[in-house]
Amino acid sequence: MTRPIPLRKRLLVRLLITSVLIAICSVAATAWLAVETTTRAIQEEQGQVLTEDMDILRQLSGYAATHRDWSGVGKTVRALSDRTGRRIALTAPDGTPIADSETRDTALPPRAAAAVDPLHTDTFTEPGAQRTGIDPRAVGPFRLPRAERERVRLLAEKRRSCFSINGVETTITQMASGRSVLVDEDGTVDGGQVPTPCADGVLNTPTATEEKALAELNTYAGDCLKGVGGKFPSLFAATVDFTDRSMLTRYLGRKAETGIDTTRGQDKKAQECVDRARRQQLEPYVAPAAELFLGRGDSAVPHFDMSAANKAKVTGVAGLVLALTVAVTVLVATRLVRPLRALTHAAQQPPEQHVRVPVTTQDETGILAVAFNDLADRRERMEAQRKAMVADIAHELRTPLTNIRGWLEVTRDGVVDPDPELLASLHDEAVVLQRVIDDLQDLAAADAGTLRLHREPVRADELLEQVVAAHRVAAEGAGVRLHMSVAASQGSHGSDGSDGTPWLDADPVRMRQALGNLVSNAIRHTPADGTITLSCRRQDDEVVFEVADTGSGIAPEDLPSVFERFWRAEKSRSRRTGGSGLGLSIVRQLVTAHGGTVTVTSELGTGSVFTLRLPDAG
Repeated sequence: MTRPIPLRKRLLVRLLITSVLIAICSVAATAWLAVETTTRAIQEEQGQVLTEDMDILRQLSGYAATHRDWSGVGKTVRALSDRTGRRIALTAPDGTPIADSETRDTALPPRAAAAVDPLHTDTFTEPGAQRTGIDPRAVGPFRLPRAERERVRLLAEKRRSCFSINGVETTITQMASGRSVLVDEDGTVDGGQVPTPCADGVLNTPTATEEKALAELNTYAGDCLKGVGGKFPSLFAATVDFTDRSMLTRYLGRKAETGIDTTRGQDKKAQECVDRARRQQLEPYVAPAAELFLGRGDSAVPHFDMSAANKAKVTGVAGLVLALTVAVTVLVATRLVRPLRALTHAAQQPPEQHVRVPVTTQDETGILAVAFNDLADRRERMEAQRKAMVADIAHELRTPLTNIRGWLEVTRDGVVDPDPELLASLHDEAVVLQRVIDDLQDLAAADAGTLRLHREPVRADELLEQVVAAHRVAAEGAGVRLHMSVAASQGSHGSDGSDGTPWLDADPVRMRQALGNLVSNAIRHTPADGTITLSCRRQDDEVVFEVADTGSGIAPEDLPSVFERFWRAEKSRSRRTGGSGLGLSIVRQLVTAHGGTVTVTSELGTGSVFTLRLPDAG
């Protein structure tokens, strides 16, 4: 009797405990995350300082404007974080981390504070970008080398002295590109109106570096500027001050030199062309756009105390989740366990009952129930076959033994004399008995996997010739014609290299036995003047044998049973005239042992064709 399953080991209890633990962990994690997120959100809202944010953004935008990538920004980020006490993190637009002032793997704030892009900035980040949206610190190819920078500075000193002599006081200011310019007290470049003695044009003449950069900018803007009425001039305004709209207008307004209409519409379109060209030119010289995340540092994190109302809400939600989890788990587990119990109950029944279980689901449990029912069907069929085989074996052995015993008894009692005719009859019965025993022995060896094969290269045509020669007398006695046909493959050769005759690696004795059983079976079922044809051909990587007859054929409903043991198409045939019913079973076992297959096609009144497919050894 099966021992009861302990409560702690039952599937229902295990599923229930697992679900409860998962629910508890989920509720606890959710509550903690909600509290932590709320605390951080409050800190972020209370701790945002606009001036600090703008300063951080300006510093990082300046870094991006003067570097081709973010590879060295970590030092700047840490310095800004130490100075402001804020957490600063930079990521790519797709979320890939670039730099983070936090050393631990902590989560980022839920939203980015700003985008760092020197080619698309605003006036709050950098005042000089109010017109173009380009950080004025992004100069790219306009950056002057040291020699040119020094030469321009000397020219600026010379002009400042000239300005001073003519009553205009200016100061020298170095722009982001390294070019020195004069600025008056009002912040106007070149001091507003240039005195005539000082207007030599030397200071504002582009250097070699600037000429090269301007030519490149002209190339980028050329096609666009054609649509606004002519060729853009030297574009030297780019090297002086792109933030000063009047400067660009002054350069564009030289109608006598350029032929450009400086109406407001044309001026705006030209400026758009230049801005677009500048972004295209500067893009390789600035760092790619990044997302800026700002947060509070780990220091002075206030403790968040939940109110009684919030605690009640969390507790209520947790209880509801637990109740729903338990209810769903019980429902699912019960539906899962019910078919398993049915399978267990069916498996515990006596084997002779062959109990089946109902299939109520299409999941894994349903598949298991289907497999169990298939197993029960196979077991029932095997049991029926076993009983039928035992009865058939007893019947097959009883008849010859009864004949032998009867004749021996009457001979012993002196009723008949042991003449040659009687001895021949007893010998025939012994041959029948021996044939049945030999067939059963072959089948038993095949079933046990102990059937020994002595393989060797065998020519298909020689194998068929031997089978035909062995059965020619029996065929002629039955008035049946026996033919043989071997199809040679074109362009191929056998193992001896002489022709295209198929070869196979097989036990010649067993193959003659298999083909002989088919021929004997065909002779018994083919009427006089019928024909039996043995053929062989190579097909792909197989050698195909066919034994075709013009006999009575087999009914379609009997075809699945042809290779079963003790099966006969005509139940009325005797062992002596109809065989033992084991020949075709032996054929299937022998062919399977050689790694091949055997099939049959038949039509009543027309004949049958048995096909053997074996691996080609050619």
